[in-house]
Amino acid sequence: MQEQIDTLFTWLDETTTIIEQEENTPYIEALIASSNLLFEQQVPEDLEPNYRQKLVDQVNNVQFDQFDKEARRKAMQLAILKGMKGATQQHHYITPDTIGVFIGYLINKFMDDETSYRLFDPAAGSSNLLLTILNQQDHLDVEAFGSEVDPTLIRLAFNNTNLQEREIEFFHQDSLKPILLEPVDVIASDLPVGYYPDDDTASSYELKAEEGEHSFAHHLFIEQSLKYVKEAGYLFFVVPSFLFASEQKDALQSFLKENAHIVGVLELPESMFKDEKFKRSILVLQKKGEATRDPNKVMLAQLPSFKDVEGTNNVIQQIDEWFQNDR
Repeated sequence: MQEQIDTLFTWLDETTTIIEQEENTPYIEALIASSNLLFEQQVPEDLEPNYRQKLVDQVNNVQFDQFDKEARRKAMQLAILKGMKGATQQHHYITPDTIGVFIGYLINKFMDDETSYRLFDPAAGSSNLLLTILNQQDHLDVEAFGSEVDPTLIRLAFNNTNLQEREIEFFHQDSLKPILLEPVDVIASDLPVGYYPDDDTASSYELKAEEGEHSFAHHLFIEQSLKYVKEAGYLFFVVPSFLFASEQKDALQSFLKENAHIVGVLELPESMFKDEKFKRSILVLQKKGEATRDPNKVMLAQLPSFKDVEGTNNVIQQIDEWFQNDR
């Protein structure tokens, strides 16, 4: 697997660099073109001959179907990370694989009795989290949806999904505005953290800030997500660990008490974050419905470094026991 990842990343990087230099365009924009070239396997006819020949040679050197899906996803992830390095806005950050794998594990546990379900990520980014989850769900029929406002990220998501030979329906829009989507069974998202600048849109939310202040985007995403999940559906969010200790926390707690069950709060390993203020946790919610109830006990855990195999196995055992006894 690692050899496949290295080979494909090298191809993407070399091809992207050719496009970047020839067209004088940013690396990340060139990556959109090179990843599309990898999928289509066709070079446009209307290029300068020497430039076109370079791309033809690159295309002749690779067949993306030689690489398994996880190798394709990880090679693209590495290329995206290279393109964003040093110039990354906060919303241009990729959910680490370990978090995606763990959320996929949790979804498997909660959806254990299902043969199919609908999945939505309202802050899809380049779709790395969605694809990481889908690559663990091959035993189920999953209908997937993603929404993303950033034009660069949505194009990367589209190409990423093509290379995975997956079907995801994307919405290129501000996810805090109405979405033409029927309610889904599961929502999974690494929530954007910070203030939401559109006060007019925020004004329709229960979790809007007091007058004269911007609302927290991550609060609004939680409220919006609860609109787009079915009764008794589950939501898995990567949230700031200070979520219930920050300003506007009282409104959030009151809103959640009325609309959802807090099922679990799993603190991600401290070693993943350079600064304590960037620490994240996984928040698991269930939307209230006629037949739902609070769990006997909220699933709480401090996750060890994912490199700590014994510690991770202990947490997995605790979670298994929670499903048997406390759900």
